Amino acid sequence: MQNLKQELQSALKDAMKAKDSERRNAIRLLQSAIKQAEIDGREELDDEAVMDILRKEAKKRRETIAELEGAGRSAEAKAERIELAVTEEFLPRQLSDEELKPIILDAISKVGATSMKEMGQVMRMVMPKVRGLADGKAVNAIVREYLS
Repeated sequence: MQNLKQELQSALKDAMKAKDSERRNAIRLLQSAIKQAEIDGREELDDEAVMDILRKEAKKRRETIAELEGAGRSAEAKAERIELAVTEEFLPRQLSDEELKPIILDAISKVGATSMKEMGQVMRMVMPKVRGLADGKAVNAIVREYLS
């Protein structure tokens, strides 16, 4: 498998050939974020670090979309949705709530959690298992549901 930076570069070339300016711009934003992180850290990033940057960028887009929709600025939110969709193409598929529930139930039983007081212990057990595959807010919501 080629590394993520090469994958992004290849996707950029394809977008340019297809004259898809929205996709091209979104990929360039991702490459810019990666390049900035490399400059800041003064080292070349491996795939895991690039993946972390892509996750952060996706999270930023989700938050911006929520803010723009709340402010009634749907045109700007549409542009952010396009950027989010392109970013998510390069991220692993996120686990659904149904896929998360057995993992969380297993952690709850191992910890012996019965109340919200043990939520931190459950989260510490679950998050390493689903790192990069599930949003922390989604995991938190399910754990709260089971412990309350």
